Amino acid sequence: MSILPGRLGLDTVRIPHSSRHGYIFLEKGSLSVESGSLTFSTAGFADLPAGLYELPHQSISTVILGPGTTISHDALRIANVNSTQILITGSGGVRIYCAPPLMPDRSKLARSHATQWADINQRLHIARRMYAWRLGEIVPARDLDILRGIEGSRMKAMYKLLADKHGIKWERREYDRSNPTSSDDPNLAINHAATAMYAASTIATYIVGAITQLGFIHEASGDAFCLDIADLYRDKVTVPIAFAAVRKMNDDPELNIERHIRKEIGRQITTKGLMDDMINKIKELFDGDDGFDNNKR
Repeated sequence: MSILPGRLGLDTVRIPHSSRHGYIFLEKGSLSVESGSLTFSTAGFADLPAGLYELPHQSISTVILGPGTTISHDALRIANVNSTQILITGSGGVRIYCAPPLMPDRSKLARSHATQWADINQRLHIARRMYAWRLGEIVPARDLDILRGIEGSRMKAMYKLLADKHGIKWERREYDRSNPTSSDDPNLAINHAATAMYAASTIATYIVGAITQLGFIHEASGDAFCLDIADLYRDKVTVPIAFAAVRKMNDDPELNIERHIRKEIGRQITTKGLMDDMINKIKELFDGDDGFDNNKR
């Protein structure tokens, strides 16, 4: 049996072992137990050669199982004993299919999340910080509807700019929840990209133990906070990838645009460390000081 180097037990898989958040991506293999230890037998994927590997479950917070994986009953038992989450996702974390209720064995961040959400002034403070990250500046407005309006106007300008850049016909942003496939190609592409980013933000939310239902910008949805986090990347990742994909599809009509977008978002998650960035941002919101003084704005 081989034991891979690296603090988290894996050297280079989907996410480099330099991540300090204790999660790993696994694909194309079977997670089981041998001699009381979690083991992963794989046909090989990414930079991980085929073989049988031991996983140091004591130091892993979350195991993320991608396509081509199976898990034994005993592995689930060992994971539960050690408070290790098991998430079932698409390749690279661009879909999330199953997230058991087992959460991190700590509540500090969740309590901070709930406390700040319950205080209307703190709730607005968090929303303003999120908009500041997206817009690149701290907007003086304190009314959430005004902030949404500013963000909406900037997004309209971005849609037009990207459409002109890629030579794509653009009319307006539209999304019909009852019939999500009824939109034109640019809107469908944005929907596909947003779905992939939402999956990644949901994984990040589960990893840190934040509360999915308590959003600060989104409110009604049961995964409102995940949508809040996904939207932090809408301007620089989600929408640009969507428009570039439409341009590529126009040049190659045989292109499966949903699969292409999913793979491109997954590549960005991997190469740009977006999952780590999401986790860091969530922790910064609820468990750290970024110098954003609400009393001075």
